[in-house]
Amino acid sequence: MVKRFLIPLSAFLLGSAFIASFYIGILTWAQGWNYASSQFTRDRWYVIPIIVGFGVQAALYTILRFRLFIPIPSTGHAGSMMGASGGTSATAMVACCIHHVTDVLPILGLSAAASFLTRYQRPFMLVGLAMNLIGIGVMLFVLYRERQKLKPQPVLETI
Repeated sequence: MVKRFLIPLSAFLLGSAFIASFYIGILTWAQGWNYASSQFTRDRWYVIPIIVGFGVQAALYTILRFRLFIPIPSTGHAGSMMGASGGTSATAMVACCIHHVTDVLPILGLSAAASFLTRYQRPFMLVGLAMNLIGIGVMLFVLYRERQKLKPQPVLETI
């Protein structure tokens, strides 16, 4: 019984820690800790919901994957949605700092992509947040649908 709650909680914490570490790690690598903390403070209204949303997706995915609360035959598209929204969230959070990576690692062609990502930083973060919400919605829908299948259906009587 404890396992049914501990596994999703662990997945939430690990997923959130992973995406937050990715964000802070890229920023720290590019410009240092002071810059990373100032960027996090500046963008916290976008970054924190993305981090929490990714953690919620990880928790829901483990519930689906390990069939913790409902015996589901298939997880549907939940895994691919989590991968897509995770990639979008990571791209959105890196968009704010990618132009600094070009200072450290001058790769041909990266500067154009960096300026594009920097220019559209906020929209990318909003898209990342939207992808998180869509991923959560898909997984909740799968759980709801499977829960409805378990309920006994009323028998209609004919006269």
